Amino acid sequence: MRSSATPFREEHFDKTFNTDVRGLLFIVQKALPLLSKGSSVILTGSMVSIKGFASCSVYNASKAAVRSFARTWIVDLKVRDIRVNVLSPGYTDTPGLSHFMTDEEKAAVVATVPLGRIGTPDDLGKAVSTAAENWATCRRQSGAVQRGVF
Repeated sequence: MRSSATPFREEHFDKTFNTDVRGLLFIVQKALPLLSKGSSVILTGSMVSIKGFASCSVYNASKAAVRSFARTWIVDLKVRDIRVNVLSPGYTDTPGLSHFMTDEEKAAVVATVPLGRIGTPDDLGKAVSTAAENWATCRRQSGAVQRGVF
């Protein structure tokens, strides 16, 4: 992992913010004309927007921007009766996780998870499905899928 004292490259910042912030903004903007009354927008955030991780300040900030968009869009889209929610998953077993954690670090995390395992992409899919159905009347909520609990 990178030390917080190690400078970030501008390319890293641009790639992260172009994907997580700029891409999100313009995708939602393009989708809005297609959304009818009662539609739902579910954004993918991260637990790092709530609890920052050392040496990941650029990523942490990009996910905090996602939450900020959601808070604003909730107000902006209220008149159209369009819901906006953020799903903020915890550790998820993807190929990218291996770039950030060693097997020993993953094992330490698993020891703190009630289900005894790290979440999977399938777990997140189920959470989104549940959110789309159960958050129908909820206007201001962020769902945190962490430590094996939604």
